[in-house]
Amino acid sequence: MKAIKEFFRKRMVALKRKPQTIPLVVLIVTFLIYALNLRIISDTTARINMTGMGLAGFATMLLSILSFVCFLNAFPHRKPVNIPMLVLFFIMQIVVGFCNRYYYSKVIQAIVNEGAKAADMLKKNVFIAKAYKMLGVHFIFIIITVALVALLPLYSKLLRKIKTSIDVAGNDSMGAIEISDEG
Repeated sequence: MKAIKEFFRKRMVALKRKPQTIPLVVLIVTFLIYALNLRIISDTTARINMTGMGLAGFATMLLSILSFVCFLNAFPHRKPVNIPMLVLFFIMQIVVGFCNRYYYSKVIQAIVNEGAKAADMLKKNVFIAKAYKMLGVHFIFIIITVALVALLPLYSKLLRKIKTSIDVAGNDSMGAIEISDEG
């Protein structure tokens, strides 16, 4: 039990020192949601083939990768926050969100255009329904990532208030120790 408590205490100390780890982990999850479903996006683009879908998918993937670079450069080790990189990160995330919504709207438009055949189209092309759901989840994670980065100063102060020091027996009587000048 002590080992488990010590493990979590060490993780909390690490979070207190680098609170930007929390949004970084969510950014990684957001990227993986899209990257691991890229085949579904490609198949949907090939099947629906509406204007700008391929470009929106490409921009989402490219800017998701570049967001990592901006995020890591925005929070350098033992240096203050790099504001231009942080602004660039937010701009990229906004563009990724816009591309996501654009692609999402094209999927909806294709389903609506099929009319009575929409159920048949979705039955034959299950990947379109999966892409539709995945894009919704991805957009939610984009919002969560942006919110966590924007609120970083707030919850980093709250994390610092958490007590992570260890009470060592015998530290109470430190004042009682006499230093003698024997020589």
